[in-house]
Amino acid sequence: MTRVLVVDDQFLIRAGLVGLLNAAPGFEVAGEAGDGEEAVRLAAKMRPDVILMDIRMPGMNGIQATERILADAADPAPRVLVLTTFDLDEYVYGALRAGASGFLLKDSGPERLLAAVAAVAGGDALFAPSVTRRLVEAFAHRARSAPGAQPSPDLGALTSREVEVLKLIARGLSNAEIADRLSISEATVKTHLNRTMTKLDLNSRAQAVVIAYETGLVTPGE
Repeated sequence: MTRVLVVDDQFLIRAGLVGLLNAAPGFEVAGEAGDGEEAVRLAAKMRPDVILMDIRMPGMNGIQATERILADAADPAPRVLVLTTFDLDEYVYGALRAGASGFLLKDSGPERLLAAVAAVAGGDALFAPSVTRRLVEAFAHRARSAPGAQPSPDLGALTSREVEVLKLIARGLSNAEIADRLSISEATVKTHLNRTMTKLDLNSRAQAVVIAYETGLVTPGE
């Protein structure tokens, strides 16, 4: 059973998501929140597997809530799936940078939404890697050069094979495609990715993609 915390400041959208999840087999709504502060409180109390996080909310927005939740979370941390009205959204980029596992358009159909929650809960690759890559390419350089931007992690701690795997992840390849490209097993790909995320203190595959672009390891259009 995948336990989900639903966060959205619009009651009708939140109620629709709660109804959809409660009616679907394999899902359980652990709680619902109408703003970021309530989301942080409930995440600590309920310890959901996945958080459906609205990105633009008054007060504490989805980026700030994601940062707080992941910073304070006990292991295993919840997976955050950001909800947005349009894909090329700088707020969504900020949430991925903060450790969100992926994002989904609010007008996605029920089957797509449930599949995305299940994928994120299972730790799978991003639900829409091509769209995520387009988002990251659009904002990575701007984020890196912005005044007061946080420094990106040093990739010097990674082995040459870990760097190879990170590059291919950033280009949108799946674990199976990476395994085929490098002539290694999928299990070995996962091992390299897990070690990379541990060394760089990352929470999600999406965050690894962001770091690959922000450090210049991968460049837009490459």
